[in-house]
Order: sequence, then C-alpha cells, then structure tokens
Amino acid sequence: MTSAVRLPAAERREALIATAIKVFSDGSYRGTTTAEIARAAGVSEPILYRHFASKRDLYLAALDHVWGKARASWERALESTDNVREALETMGRGHVTVRDCKFQMAELWVQALGEAAEDPELRKHLRRHMREVHDFMADVIRRGQEEGVLHPDRNADAEAWTFLAGGVLGMVGRRIGLLDEEEVHSIRQARLDWLTS
Repeated sequence: MTSAVRLPAAERREALIATAIKVFSDGSYRGTTTAEIARAAGVSEPILYRHFASKRDLYLAALDHVWGKARASWERALESTDNVREALETMGRGHVTVRDCKFQMAELWVQALGEAAEDPELRKHLRRHMREVHDFMADVIRRGQEEGVLHPDRNADAEAWTFLAGGVLGMVGRRIGLLDEEEVHSIRQARLDWLTS
C-alpha cells in the first residue's frame, strides 16, 4: 500500500465517506469489507477505524452524506424556478448516472433494506432517514399545491411515499434488469402528470 497523503481529520473523514459510497455502490453492504474500503482510500484499516467505529457507522455516514447532497441539489432546483412542477422535473432528471447522489441514495437504501431486518440500529437509522426524505418531498408537494401547479386534492404524504417507492423500484429495476431508462422515465412522467392533472 502506498503511504496515504496526510489530511486534516475532517477532510480524511469526507474522503473515506466518498470512497465508501463508491465501493458500496459498486458492491453491497454485506459483501464490502472495511479492508476493501481502506485499500480503495489508500489508508490502513486502523486509520479508517479512527474515523468510524464500524462498517455500519461508515455506511450510515455514507447514507447521510448522499441525502445531504441530494437535498442541496433539490433545494437548488426549487430556488432556481418559481414553479414547483419545473423543480420536480429537474429533480427527477437528476437520476441519470451511478455517481449521482440520488442514484447512490436509492442504491444504499436497497442495500440497507436487506440488512435492516437483522440490525436494529441500521433499521432505526434507515427509518429516520427515509422519513426525513419523505417529509421533504411532502413539503415540496404541499408548496406546489399552494402555488396552484399541483392538484390540490392529491394527498401530499401519500404522494411523497410513492416518490420514495419509485426510487426503490427504479434501483431494483436497474439491479435485476427489470426496467430500462425509458420505462423509468415513463413512470416518472406518469407520476408528475397525476400530480398536476
């Protein structure tokens, strides 16, 4: 192993999270080892463990990191237009590459779902995390309803859950070859049409 560049603790932590996101996204939670993440980051496992007590802690930090990036991106989309429908279209289009934060978030969700039944801490964190994403989306939908660009009779909470379900379905579809990009786009468009008609 080449010697790692010495970074301040906060930068090293961010670099480890970025590496972990890539390694987890390319593999799986269960199949990924801390040794593999450390190797990919160019550090030793003891250095990794100085920043994260366990693989689970690193995984949860990765999950929070991609949500933070997705939320910031979605907030920029909302700020860049006066129309929530346009912002929703922009937010939906952001799901285009495996390095996109929204794609990574859905990928990490799907992986976590497989482990959550046996890991109460992971289950609790995932439940809180998905609730936070839901609440953000429900607020966006309510805002669109107040603006008059989204149908006022749609249940914002139910629609926000459908949004999350669509992210999970899209990832499952990609992982097993169930859905192609055109089908994912068609589903997304149908949901947006439903919200606005």
